[in-house]
Formats: sequence, C-alpha cells, structure tokens
Amino acid sequence: MRVLNHLELASLLDRSGIGTATRQQRTALADAGVEVVTSPWSGGDPPTALAGRVAGEPLFERYDVAHCNLVGPGSVAVARHARRRGVPLVLHAHITREDFAESFRGSTAVAPTLGRYLRWFYSQADLVLCPSDYTRRTLESYPVEAPIRPVTNGVDLGSLSGFESLREPYRRRYDLEGTVAFAVGNVFERKGVSTFCRLAEETDDLEFAWFGPYDTGPQASRTVRRWVTDPPANVTFTGWVDDKRGAFAAGDVFCFPAKVENQGLVVLEAMACGKPVVLRDIPVFREFYADGEDCLLCSTRAEFREAVERLADDPAERERLGANARETAREHGLDRVGEELRDAYAEARRRASGDSDSGVDAGVATD
Repeated sequence: MRVLNHLELASLLDRSGIGTATRQQRTALADAGVEVVTSPWSGGDPPTALAGRVAGEPLFERYDVAHCNLVGPGSVAVARHARRRGVPLVLHAHITREDFAESFRGSTAVAPTLGRYLRWFYSQADLVLCPSDYTRRTLESYPVEAPIRPVTNGVDLGSLSGFESLREPYRRRYDLEGTVAFAVGNVFERKGVSTFCRLAEETDDLEFAWFGPYDTGPQASRTVRRWVTDPPANVTFTGWVDDKRGAFAAGDVFCFPAKVENQGLVVLEAMACGKPVVLRDIPVFREFYADGEDCLLCSTRAEFREAVERLADDPAERERLGANARETAREHGLDRVGEELRDAYAEARRRASGDSDSGVDAGVATD
C-alpha cells in the first residue's frame, strides 16, 4: 500500500501537536511496512512537478490512499483531487471548534464559523480519524456526515530516550530549584494558563515552569499576554525549548489544567518519562487515564493545589504514579499506531469501493 500522508504548512507546524502527531504517523507506518509519500506533487513540490510534466512525467504522485492532517486550502485541494480520481480519502480531525476556542486572539468568536466549515470539510471523507472517542462524539454532534474512527496519536518513546541527562543543564538554564511543577506546549488559555498561574500564586513554596512558545503580539490573547509579561514570582515561562526532552527532565510534577483536549500528546510524553501527572478532570482524560492510578484528576483549583502539594511532599507517591504512568504510555507506542492506521486505511478503501461490509481491499492509484 502506498499512502499520501499530507500536512500542509508543515514547516510552521513542526513543533506543534499536529506536527508531532503527523511525524509519529509516518514513523509508525514505515515500521508497519507502509510506503509513505508526504507531498501530492511528483518530485515533492509544484515547480518540480510542472517541470517534470513538460518532460512527460505525471503531475501528481501515485498513491492508494490520501490522508490529510490539516483543514486548510492545500488539504481541500488534495481532497478534491482524491475524489476526482476515486482515491480513498482519510481526513484526520486534529482540530475541532472546541479546541480552537481560547487559543489566539479572536479564536473564540471565530469558533462557531470554523465548526460549520469543519462539518463540511470532514464530511467529504471516506473515513474521518480522530484521537479519541471524546472527539468522535464531538464531531458527531456537528454533525459530520462521514464515518468516524478513533485512532490514538500515540507517543514516540524513542524520541524521549536519554532525557534524564538533560535535567541539570535545563534546570541551570532556567534557574530552577527544588520540586518544580511544570507544563509543556504552546501557552494558551485553553491549555489552562490562568489556572496554572493562579495555582502558583497560592503555592508560593514551589516553583512552576511552562516550557513552550508564546505570543505577545497582536495575535496573542489578552489573557496570555497578561500572564507571560507579568508572571507570578515563582513562575517561569521559558519560551521556545530547543529539546523537549529537557523540559520533561527539568520538571518533577506535570501539571496540565487544559480545558479542552482531543487527547493530549504532551500528557503521554510526560507519562513516558515517568512523571506524575495532575490533569483537569475532563472527559477525554477519563477516557485514557485512571484517577489515583496513573494520574490525579482535579476539578477545582483547590484540588489542583492539594494534588501538587501532596506530590511535592511525597516522593514515594510521585514514584508510584510515575511508574504507572510509564506503563500507560507504553500502551500507546507507535507499533499500535501503525496497526490502527493500516486497519483504518483498509476500511477507507472498502468504503470508497462501496463494499464497506466486506474484507476485500480496493486497489486504487492516481496518475
């Protein structure tokens, strides 16, 4: 099977959750024996494809399944080309109107319009993939008029190998001492930055660090600009981090009060590093994790404060939760991602052929 695994704006999304999930898909597919192309254009880009066309070469790559990971005009073009050519189309729902809100300035106002667009876009697919059953239910409520199948984003355990060696260098770089409660990823209100900072104000005997980029320009939300320009005395916003392993090494208790997530890749990465995680009690986290076993789930800021302080004072409990979390992360390894994607592509090919109930694949190729 030859699959187009496409991510438009890939260079801009390299360090985003969508970029990480796409890289993990490609690694998992390669390990599962699936041939992957990343551009629909022969030669990798339009100029090369057009030059080849003059010489009689095909304009587009040949692939048996088209899989798009974003929702912009480039993905719309790939979707239209796939539909014209009869190629099974898989659209990956990394974005919902719910998780777009409270991200950038004006994003909450735009979210309802985005929801209508996503309903139209995702409904074109032979099969929609999403990271969780929670996201499936969310999309069905729009409603998206295409079959929807949850597939874990997984976690690349190999990408975190050797993180322990970066603990002291990163703690020195950001002047961190003692037990550090930390978060990783882009700084958004949706990710819980206000809860994180107010928690720090109420827990002044601990240090808090948020590893990840943030905006202070016109596109930044007023809330994010407020916190990152005038943070509590015990909060460090690091900005861009060269090596994510350093973030997971430097922190001790992963505190992630996100309001909406489709799965939460950084949670799985923190777990893979054996960190105890403290999460907001939202449906998607209950879907994957067990309170008191591999995480602590909190509904109020008082519960967050009690959980973080308890873990700071109890190394044995940190070790217990972290060990259980590591086992949970291993259940989401890339071998599982590869198997689930192979099965999803086979389902998409059956549906595209009009044979959704049979086990016979339909081989399709573009010119």
